[in-house]
Amino acid sequence: MKSAEIGARRCEPTAGANHIQAVRLARIHSAVWRRFPASFLYRHATQDTSRALDPITHGLLAATAAQALIGRRLGYRAALFGGVAGLLPDLDVLIGSPADPLLAIEYHRQFTHALAFIPVGGTISALPWLLRERNRAQWKPLVAATTVGYATHGLLDACTTYGTQLFWPFSSYRAAFNWISIIDPVFTLALLVGVVFGLRKRTVRPPAIALTFCAAYLGIGAVQEQRALDVQRRIAEMRGHEISRGAVFPTLGNQIVWRSLYRSGDTLYANRIRVPWLGEPTWSQGNAVAALRVDEPLPEAGRYPRVQLDFERFRWFSDGWIARAPKEPEVIGDVRYSLRSDAFDPVWGVRFRPGAPVPTEWVDRSANRELALAALWAEILGRR
Repeated sequence: MKSAEIGARRCEPTAGANHIQAVRLARIHSAVWRRFPASFLYRHATQDTSRALDPITHGLLAATAAQALIGRRLGYRAALFGGVAGLLPDLDVLIGSPADPLLAIEYHRQFTHALAFIPVGGTISALPWLLRERNRAQWKPLVAATTVGYATHGLLDACTTYGTQLFWPFSSYRAAFNWISIIDPVFTLALLVGVVFGLRKRTVRPPAIALTFCAAYLGIGAVQEQRALDVQRRIAEMRGHEISRGAVFPTLGNQIVWRSLYRSGDTLYANRIRVPWLGEPTWSQGNAVAALRVDEPLPEAGRYPRVQLDFERFRWFSDGWIARAPKEPEVIGDVRYSLRSDAFDPVWGVRFRPGAPVPTEWVDRSANRELALAALWAEILGRR
């Protein structure tokens, strides 16, 4: 990587029964982790465009939060109730229509992930458990556990890059804080340790510590994002570019290496920025691609208003980061995600066929995404 220099400057740097059940649940968590190791989670997350975070992390965060807050009243069941509830918001992936390929991306992370829907989602999540008479006697803490677990899902998703409609139905704004990657082993492992130790020791202290650690970790991600943005500004200044819009996105599994994206004039510039927790930032040359103009009708639309409407929907989904794929100009891609770092090769996008019964095609190449984990690890360590 090159040093991020500007001129001569460098970037600155109950007892028995509960115990048995707790042990069983802890073993389940451990078995799940063994069956779905980190390498699988990386592959799963990058090949499934309908998700932004793996279900293991969502379930663990929900279980940890419910255990920490409601564990004194429900014991191990707080983690169980909360963990299951934390998975339910992603049932929105079942929404789709062959006649409208963009319906899925429009509704994923919409109402099921919204802050206003949390009480409804938490209550719905509790209903199956309330069919048992034993649980009905403690319905209030049960509903509290499922509501806490459900609430964690949308909030964590908003910390990634994909975009989450937290403020539906009052706003269609897609919150994307860019503080954490879709998979982060440090974050997930901390949750796993907190849940397992809390269940084994029958105390809420370990999950509470894990939650505190994860909140601090997200805070570090916010700081790292700002540091990466500072490097981005220095890169643009060195090139003589005026940034009209800029953003940085964490790369898979870490808070060290970031993908920088900014617009200057009618061009989008992408670079890799390494921001170690301690030490000076560095950067490497990326690529540039012509930005797609949105202040005039799409040429493909012609006399087909459905095409123009679908283009606007995709532009909203990708937060305006759109460009034509250099090798396939008919494909309009989401520039936030690329199969390559040296050129723009969209992970997903749209292709329009005006006049066809279904004029919009969703192009999904996430299965072609190769994970060069060794190269990424070397980049994190500053060896390339």
